Amino acid sequence: MKNFTTKLEIIGINPFVFIPEEILNHIFEKAGKDKSPIPVKGTVNGKEFKQNLMKYLGEWRLYVNVTMLKDSPKRIGETIEVFVEFDDSDRTISIHPKLEEAIKESPVATKNFESLIPSRKLELIRYINNLKTEEGINRNIEKIIRHLHGETDFFGKKIN
Repeated sequence: MKNFTTKLEIIGINPFVFIPEEILNHIFEKAGKDKSPIPVKGTVNGKEFKQNLMKYLGEWRLYVNVTMLKDSPKRIGETIEVFVEFDDSDRTISIHPKLEEAIKESPVATKNFESLIPSRKLELIRYINNLKTEEGINRNIEKIIRHLHGETDFFGKKIN
């Protein structure tokens, strides 16, 4: 049984649901761990999602964002149907070859990129990967390199 109905709750600005204990234990078993984050997949009201289970304030939560449930912050208290299971698919995101090359050309950029927290690295990689034009990719890689050199903040503004 990986299906359940539950009430959509909120903590801060984040809508979430609690996962029933027997489902949680099954996910821990499949994942081989019980530490955050745990990749999961499933459906909310029939719509597919990929997400991470997170432990916060001692409790496991599945955060329900607007891509998983339209207008989720406005639907607090609503009963929703959830299917959730461990996701063992590879979620690795490749770095754009031009970004990788630009970082490797500079020892300072390399050192600073490697010292970023994983989520920040991923944010930069995703940002470049989502750009459509060569011009946009090149312009934003230059911005990232200036940022990694400590010359600007991420948005290209000079640092005093």
